[in-house]
Amino acid sequence: MRYVIAFFLPWLSLILQGKIFSGIICLILQITIIGWLPAAIWAIMSVHNMYEDRRVNKIVRAIKSSERN
Repeated sequence: MRYVIAFFLPWLSLILQGKIFSGIICLILQITIIGWLPAAIWAIMSVHNMYEDRRVNKIVRAIKSSERN
């Protein structure tokens, strides 16, 4: 669902991730027709990185918990 939001409303996707300043810059970029595509790509990459960070953190926690045992 976040990927759909990132494609159609890139600025909202960034704001929902807690990146307020980036969301405002993305909104300004999206206002121009030419800037909409780069804004959408930026937001999609940001969502992808967020999910990747979650996966890495989950793996790190699993490794740390297995080292304790």
